[in-house]
Amino acid sequence: MLKTGKRINSQRRFSEEFKRKLVDDFEKGIMTVQQMERHYGIVNSVIYHWIYKYSTYNEKNIRIIEMKDSQTNRLKELEEKVKDLERTVGQKQIMIDYLEKMIDLAKETYSIDIKKNSKTPHSGGSNPTKV
Repeated sequence: MLKTGKRINSQRRFSEEFKRKLVDDFEKGIMTVQQMERHYGIVNSVIYHWIYKYSTYNEKNIRIIEMKDSQTNRLKELEEKVKDLERTVGQKQIMIDYLEKMIDLAKETYSIDIKKNSKTPHSGGSNPTKV
């Protein structure tokens, strides 16, 4: 209270930019709602309201359950899957390079064109037998 007897308005105002930053931090997993509540001194219901309002993923009437460990584990699983896929693509590329080199060697050594176009006549090979 002031000396004049009037109450000071204790309600704080936050900019839209600040609200969007908190929502973005929440979506990226940088901070949980509880961490924001403690760090900024904002009631969690206000933070959830901002999440519903500004989030690109969360909608109203859908309950948000934070499971930080599962999000971290999911991220690790996805990163591992990406590594496996990159490894597989690399192995396939090595195999393609190897086979192309073998085709080139066959063409040089035996004068056999393994890469045939639809216009190239079939090789003599074995003649079909007549019955």
